[in-house]
Amino acid sequence: MRINRSRILASLFVFVVSTQFAAELVAGNQYLWQTNAYGDDVHVIEVGSNKVIKRIVVGPEPHGIAAPDDASVVYVAIEAFKKPQGELIWVNPRTYEVEHRLTIGPKPNQLACTPDGKWVYVPCNDGHYWVIDGESRKVVEKIKTGGRPHNTQASRDGRWMYLSPMGNPRRVTIVDVKAGHKVAGHIPFSASVRPPALSADNKRYFQNVDGLLGFEVADIAQRKVIARIEHKIPEKYAGRSSRCHGLAIRPDQKEIWSCNVEHQTVHIHDITDPAYPELASLEMIGRIYWLCFSPDSKYAYLAVRSKKKVCVVDTASRKIIGYVEVGNTPKRNLVITLGAGENKAAK
Repeated sequence: MRINRSRILASLFVFVVSTQFAAELVAGNQYLWQTNAYGDDVHVIEVGSNKVIKRIVVGPEPHGIAAPDDASVVYVAIEAFKKPQGELIWVNPRTYEVEHRLTIGPKPNQLACTPDGKWVYVPCNDGHYWVIDGESRKVVEKIKTGGRPHNTQASRDGRWMYLSPMGNPRRVTIVDVKAGHKVAGHIPFSASVRPPALSADNKRYFQNVDGLLGFEVADIAQRKVIARIEHKIPEKYAGRSSRCHGLAIRPDQKEIWSCNVEHQTVHIHDITDPAYPELASLEMIGRIYWLCFSPDSKYAYLAVRSKKKVCVVDTASRKIIGYVEVGNTPKRNLVITLGAGENKAAK
């Protein structure tokens, strides 16, 4: 049988082009949402072009942000410093409309929702995590952890919520979502817990803690810390105090990045090695306070709170490739993916 090379090459060309187009289509439907903690707005930035496509006014001091896997909604916690209570709001990521507001506890911080968006856990400044049904939009439970409820992580299977309150508890509370939001246990840490990160397989829990330029690593099944990792601090910062606030695992589960605030540095560690060696560190243009990644792990987005900018880093080369101007004191952020083939949200 004679092989038609021209036809094969033409088919291969069509395949490559269509594959590239599909990849670009997915990337074109990815957006970074950046809250501005001392402002009243959220900036929406297109992944890839790094262009701001929308500024959404949401209310005073937007803090935490979360979204389900299908990006059917974006949840934002409104801290509202001057009010006795805060709010949880539902934002439509396709129309940018605030569709619902729910009054909750005072000064809510970094929330999390289950991957299906059904359950939302919001840390409030009354010693409780407020549990909200995202569909009925009602408060169904309050979980007392003590301290100042501050950060939250959800497992990829939607079964577990991890609650990280600041202060004396010095521990993370584990909640069984599917068992009626019952407390299933605790993981003690060496000091007040700050931002956390959770491995995709739900086996390791990483935690910034006060007094440590680095992070602690806990074995979730054993409920105990198994490693204490310190960052390599450049000589020029010797004797200069700082703290870590911002911890995230690349979606490909290869690296964990940690924000060193006052030293204006992000530290990159190998997550595949049980010793968690530091691979590199990058200097920023100001104080960094939070970070997230694009779903393909290609880009890292670091909130430079002191400069009203988001720093964009190419994770492969570990080089800064741009900055995006945002609002007053950017902190929490995330990337959402709108469904491939859908029309882009109105700009």
